[in-house]
Amino acid sequence: MIAKRILAAACLLLLAACSRGGGGNQTVHAPDYLVRGNGAEIKSLDPHYIDGQWEANVVGDALVGLTTDAANGKPMPGAATSWETSADGLTWTFHVREHVWSDGEPVTAEDFVYAWRRIVDPATAAPYSYYLWLIKNAKPITDGKMPPSALGVEAPDDKTLVVHLEHPAPYMLEFLLHQAVFPVPRHVLLKKGNAWAKPENYVGNGPYLPREWVPNDHITMVKNPRFYDAAHVRLKTIIYKPTSDTLAALKAIRSGELDTQNLVPAAEITWMRQNIPHTLQLNTYLGVAYLTPNMRRKPFQDIRMRRAIALVIDRETLTTRILKLGEPAAYHFVPPDVANYPGGAHVDFQSMPYEQRLAKARWLMNQMGYGPDNHFHTTYDTTTSPDSKRGAAALQAMFRRVYIDVDIVNSDTQIFYKKLQTGDFDLGPGIWIGDFNDPGTFLDLLRAGSGNNYGGYANPRYDALMDRANQTLDLAARGALLRQAEQIALNDVAVIPTRFVVTQDIVEPYVKGWIPNVRDFNRSRWLWIDSKTRPERGN
Repeated sequence: MIAKRILAAACLLLLAACSRGGGGNQTVHAPDYLVRGNGAEIKSLDPHYIDGQWEANVVGDALVGLTTDAANGKPMPGAATSWETSADGLTWTFHVREHVWSDGEPVTAEDFVYAWRRIVDPATAAPYSYYLWLIKNAKPITDGKMPPSALGVEAPDDKTLVVHLEHPAPYMLEFLLHQAVFPVPRHVLLKKGNAWAKPENYVGNGPYLPREWVPNDHITMVKNPRFYDAAHVRLKTIIYKPTSDTLAALKAIRSGELDTQNLVPAAEITWMRQNIPHTLQLNTYLGVAYLTPNMRRKPFQDIRMRRAIALVIDRETLTTRILKLGEPAAYHFVPPDVANYPGGAHVDFQSMPYEQRLAKARWLMNQMGYGPDNHFHTTYDTTTSPDSKRGAAALQAMFRRVYIDVDIVNSDTQIFYKKLQTGDFDLGPGIWIGDFNDPGTFLDLLRAGSGNNYGGYANPRYDALMDRANQTLDLAARGALLRQAEQIALNDVAVIPTRFVVTQDIVEPYVKGWIPNVRDFNRSRWLWIDSKTRPERGN
């Protein structure tokens, strides 16, 4: 029923995309719209209030930053056509493209200044405000010690944006791909306030605009005729559907109700490899899965408890017998082969046989007073997706081996991440996908005060090493300092890495322009439909 309503809406937008046949309902798949299974319901269309990749997928269709994602996921000129960097790497000057917002108003450098000041303003309470700590004075602003006007960004004229950094950033062009540094239409926000992000008020500078948002059902995006590269945007309509139930999403793919889907149901991976291998996209990803103990609560403040949990997790069983996606077990936090990083940090029990880990974990629990007749009772928060439930059940059985009984609490994705961000949990899983290809996007996560430092980890030694690394111009020396910082976090059991994730996409062969990349962003502007090979499916 949901799919029929969505497809009907698409038909109206396209004037004639559907027809009825004499034998029942028949859907004719027009070549200029795409239905994307997007994993979860989004919180907002405002780039300052989102933090999930499923949300970035939608907002990244509506807004374009100074650089933007090329078809292969690499940075290319976006709202800026060119830029220069000072010799010390601390000042970047961007030349803003001659282009307009979807209401016809010019996009100016001042829109970026306004947007960046807004996201670092503590009053905004943006989850990604820390992302801008790279910009001069951003951290003291987010800490409430300086006004937003002190941010190191200025607009000498409408088409020139000057950005001053706290330290050189070899990853700057990738950094600018992130939604936290997208522009917002200043002229609309001054009139509408936060209501600007409702579909009926939305103004963007990207290839698509939100036309309709039915919560927990779908978001319809339509082509923006004023987009500066509209002539090369092939698809007229994109429909995003929240698909946290990956088993149901697989059925929707098979019945033709979805053209792409992110994520896949791991329980069906064997069937998919045997029956639809041509649709699977399981590739190297810039991401790590981990467990977060809430160090604001007892007994997780005790490193012995955190270490016992880290020891008892059988990562190989999780990756090879439970999920079966080909993901490597993780014994460190920064994924392998990340740019500007030598690697080498790891937990000290990496080579220890599992039975020895188990004995060590039990010994630690005994030291804290727990044992066969005195179990520790706690909760494990996770989402409602089938794979989350399967993973939680496996962990529950592992924890029981060391006298830890956990009650599994399942919540919708939005509620789950809200609990993580507000510290309303005992134990919970996280998956972090790098915002850019550099170790800093992972290690900054564990800084005191970071908006996504779910467990509340704080170690002044760690933060000092991160500061030193950021002030180091030599990439090799910087990498060595970051490796030291990662080792400290691993020794402290700041987080408990479990596996290095792979991309999880199902893409029908008639969807063209999809290029696998380590950030797993395939912007809709680059995609198109081969109508000759796209089948007509019945509803």
